[in-house]
Amino acid sequence: MRMILSAAALAGFLLTSTAWTGTAALSQSAPQGSLDNQVRQFLESRRGYWHDMNVPETDARAMYDIIIEHKFKSALEIGTSTGHSGIWIAWALSKNGGRLITVDIDRSRHEQAVANFKAAGVAPYIDARLGDAHEIVPALQGPFDFVFSDADKEWYINYAKAVLPKMSVGGCLVTHNVSERGWGRGNDYLEYLRSIPYLQTTLVGRGGGMSVSYKKASK
Repeated sequence: MRMILSAAALAGFLLTSTAWTGTAALSQSAPQGSLDNQVRQFLESRRGYWHDMNVPETDARAMYDIIIEHKFKSALEIGTSTGHSGIWIAWALSKNGGRLITVDIDRSRHEQAVANFKAAGVAPYIDARLGDAHEIVPALQGPFDFVFSDADKEWYINYAKAVLPKMSVGGCLVTHNVSERGWGRGNDYLEYLRSIPYLQTTLVGRGGGMSVSYKKASK
């Protein structure tokens, strides 16, 4: 069966923010300082728990930093797994007035991720969808200013083709398990990204290895 894939000390990780208030559900969310504490405590309690198809903390933190730095608000994650990366992405989005759509095809992973989102306090900032990303992603409206692709590697190019037209200029596409050495079809994918003139692509070598592509204005 095809499956969609999706800690330095946290105590001193001090953050400031604004809360997102787009729906009635979010009106019940905790003040930001309280949310920060809840997320930190949850992540600390799960230290060493995130394995299998979850990203390492170094990669999750890198995405958090990107979202905070660029004040991204509309995010998509392709491959939820059990929610580690989604927690970090949603945590950053909570400070910018944003929201995450995350997709996974596996029911057990999806249900565990939803439970983890609630326990971490970031559920109000996440729309977690159960289903086939091959169908869901092309049907999404967008626009998105941040996309994290961590699903079936042989479909990476297809995911990129589906999301890039829906990404805002200045937006960022991050893809996991990509390096110069290649992972599966990693080199084909990296060559594809580098062939697109309106993308500026670099590699992050730590953790699981990621490509980071910013969308520039087309000439």
